[in-house]
Amino acid sequence: MTKTTTFVVLFLTLAAACASAATYSLTLFQSAAVGGKVLKAGEYKLSIEEGKAVIKQGKESVEVPVKVENGPDKFSVTSVRYTEEGGKSKVKEIRLRGTSTKVIFE
Repeated sequence: MTKTTTFVVLFLTLAAACASAATYSLTLFQSAAVGGKVLKAGEYKLSIEEGKAVIKQGKESVEVPVKVENGPDKFSVTSVRYTEEGGKSKVKEIRLRGTSTKVIFE
């Protein structure tokens, strides 16, 4: 490969890596609704990209619109805030460990 081709390949690889969504580990300690789907308590992966959150466990996933806010301080742990609607839990907000990011579910 020529130097130019090598540079282009490296640049595209780096660009793809930067464009990918960050993924966070998440634990739901109780069953809760997200985007109309009830998720059981357990370990999940959360990724956020372009105003959407994807929560995934194995092959199951749910994609929902979210609002992302950044606060002044970093969070020391990932925490999930719930709300009760009609006697059922619903995920309201997730605060991400090591960041100042709050993910608010609409």
